[in-house]
Amino acid sequence: MTARDAERGTPASVERSTPASVVADDRLMALVDALVVETGATRNTDLVKAMVESTMQLARDGADRLDLKLARSALAEMADAFRMFAPYKDIRKVTIFGSARTAPSDALYDRTRELARRFAEAGWMVITGAGPGIMAAGNEGAGREMAIGVNIRLPFEAQPNAWIADDEKLVEMKYFFTRKLMLMKESSGFLVLPGGFGTLDECFELLTLEQTGKAEPAPIVLVEPPGERYWEGWERFVTEHVYSRGLADPLDAALYRITDDLDVAVEEILGFYANYHSRRFIGRTMVVRLHHAPDEAACAELSRRFADICTPRGIWRTEPYAVERASGDHLELERVAMEFDRFHQGRLRQLIDDLNTLPEPEPRDG
Repeated sequence: MTARDAERGTPASVERSTPASVVADDRLMALVDALVVETGATRNTDLVKAMVESTMQLARDGADRLDLKLARSALAEMADAFRMFAPYKDIRKVTIFGSARTAPSDALYDRTRELARRFAEAGWMVITGAGPGIMAAGNEGAGREMAIGVNIRLPFEAQPNAWIADDEKLVEMKYFFTRKLMLMKESSGFLVLPGGFGTLDECFELLTLEQTGKAEPAPIVLVEPPGERYWEGWERFVTEHVYSRGLADPLDAALYRITDDLDVAVEEILGFYANYHSRRFIGRTMVVRLHHAPDEAACAELSRRFADICTPRGIWRTEPYAVERASGDHLELERVAMEFDRFHQGRLRQLIDDLNTLPEPEPRDG
C-alpha cells in the first residue's frame, strides 16, 4: 500500500491489490483529484473524494443495476434534503410524528395543531412528513413560515398537504429510510402522536438511536389523546415484555416522557435546552456545553451521583479544548467534561435533566 493510499484510508479490498492494480488505482486517484478540483470544491474534499471512490468501488465490484439505482436515488434524495435544510441549520426544530389517518374533526388534530403553534411562537420550526392527518395539523399549526415537510411518495398518498404544498421548505422522498433520516437528523426534539405501523416504527427508531448513542441526546414526548391511554398501553407492553426480560434497561424509560398535558409536552422539549446546549466527544472525553456550568461543589455532587457512568475522575469544569478552539465550536458556552461509558444513555439523560435544574449564577456587581 502506498503512502498516498494510507492517507486516503484505502478500503481493505484495495489494500490487497497486486502491484499492477495499485498503479492503476494511483492513476484513478489522480483523476479523482482532478475531478474534485474541477468542481470548485474547497471544503471537506477528503470526504468528496472518498464518495467518488466508493462509487468507483461499486462499479469495480460489478453491482447490479437495481443496487446502483438505489444508491444513486438515496444519495440524490439526501442531497436535495441537505440543500433544503441548509438555510435553517441554526434554528431549533421539532419533528411531529403521527397518523396520516387522523381526521381534521378529531380532537387529536386540534391538539397537534396547538402544539405546533406553540413551538412556532417559541421560534422553533416544525417538521412533519408533509402528508395528511397529524402531519397536516402540524404544518397548519406552525404556519407557512415555520413549517417544513419531508414527504414520501406513495401510491395512495402522493400529494403533500395543502399547508406545505409548493413550499420551498418541502422535499419529497422515494425511500422511507432517507425520509426518516431527515425527519430525525435535523431536529432538536420530537413529539410522537398515536399512529399505526409507520408511527410506531418511527418511535422505536428514535428510541433505538437514543438508546445506542447513535443520535445526539434529544427530548422525546409521547402525547396521549384526550381521555385515552394509547402510550400507556404501549409502555405496559414494553415494561412487561421488554424490560422484564432484560431486553432493554428500565432506565431507558428516561429517554421519553408520556403526557396528555400540552403544557408539559412543550416544557419537556423547551426545558431540555434550558441550560444544556450540546455535547462533543474528544477522544474518550465527552464535553458537555452549557449556558452556565456547575461550580466545583456541584461537580463533586454530580460526580458522586453519576459515578456509575463515568470514570473515577468524575465530572469536571473545563475550558474549550484545543480542537474546539481551532474550529470556533461554541466558545461562548461554559463546559463540563467526563469520560462517559457510552452505554447508559438513560442515565445520561438524567444527568442532563439535573444540569438543566442548576440555579443560575448570581449576577456579578459592576
